[in-house]
Amino acid sequence: MSDSSPDILIVGGGIGGLVLALSLHQAGISCRVFEAAPQLLPLGVGINLLPHAMRELSELGLADELARHAIETRELRYYSRHGQFIHKEPRGRFAGYDWAQLSIHRADLHEVLLAATHERLGDDALQLGHRCLRLEQEPGAVILHCDNGAAYRGRIAIGADGIHSAVRRQLYPNEGPPRYSGVNMWRGATPWPAFLGGDIMVSTGWLTVGKTVIYPIRRGTSETDGRPLINWVAELERPQVARQDWTGRGRLSDMMPAFAGLTFDWLDVSGMIESTEEILEYPMVDRDPLERWSFGRVTLLGDAAHPMYPRGSNGASQAIIDARCLAGQIKKRGATPGALVEYEAVRNPATAQVVLTNRTNPPDSILREVWQRSGGRPFERIEDVISTAELQAILDRYRKVSGFDRETLRRRPSFV
Repeated sequence: MSDSSPDILIVGGGIGGLVLALSLHQAGISCRVFEAAPQLLPLGVGINLLPHAMRELSELGLADELARHAIETRELRYYSRHGQFIHKEPRGRFAGYDWAQLSIHRADLHEVLLAATHERLGDDALQLGHRCLRLEQEPGAVILHCDNGAAYRGRIAIGADGIHSAVRRQLYPNEGPPRYSGVNMWRGATPWPAFLGGDIMVSTGWLTVGKTVIYPIRRGTSETDGRPLINWVAELERPQVARQDWTGRGRLSDMMPAFAGLTFDWLDVSGMIESTEEILEYPMVDRDPLERWSFGRVTLLGDAAHPMYPRGSNGASQAIIDARCLAGQIKKRGATPGALVEYEAVRNPATAQVVLTNRTNPPDSILREVWQRSGGRPFERIEDVISTAELQAILDRYRKVSGFDRETLRRRPSFV
């Protein structure tokens, strides 16, 4: 058993786990993060930090550093499969929020969080090569047993270990496989000429024939001949057995029949995809919301608690909000089971609503409505297919569900 006994044991050194560690440190609460990986590699591709997440990261003093690595998103635009304009809306500060929306490489976000963790909490705050085997509870404490033989005692343990969560598996050993959406996804990032002014996020097409989400995540450099790094996601309905593999390598031959020749006046989508050196492939999966996250001195956070379809650019943002809320409850109530209960009372119903909404009516259901109503054919005027008011209503509903409508966010107190 380790002689060092932090109050909080955090299982998982991803985005949610590190934001929790930084938030607990800000609140004066000792913690330590245990990560299964023996070394941290630059994994993943692009991610969006919405205003509700940026508010929390700003309160941690990270906004300026994140902005140096990111693209501030000015606008989100929707287009048909044929490149016809459907709708646009300003984002972040361009929409009147007090906080930006940032598009960033996941590795850059993680590096900023990691550097802040080492600087503020010390180099031993994150323990690599510590895979959770089990959590054992005893009166007043919880013990983390790792696969390297080490054991650590704390007052609370948090499972922030992602979609493959060992902590969740211990709490729900018979849960079974994830729920497959029927949609397969391919993702990549490649240097490519800027489009539409260089700070626009676009969503095009629909799942039956091929849907894309495309946005810049890094500024151009001399190494890329001034071309920014463009993140792209390609989605297509496919029958496939559900699995949870976020590092599977994709093949162009599996996707390009659907995306071949996809070129708009402002972007050669198929050319961009074909130029990508490394393509990731994975099915879009989630899990049904849990009735309960917290058991005594153990609870769940982020994807371990509520894996959701990556709709609305919201998964990482919800994990960040989880972390801030949980730290706030521990700050108020101490490292007690009661703090976990109060955290869950706030975040479980809120995230369950996002999970279910992402299945049925996410923001990109705009594209579904246009595709179905137009029969997939080109149209002369979008107003002949669907009204602007109806399109805006879809976006407004999602903002309320996911917790980043402007006025609610502005009024909400911090650390809750």
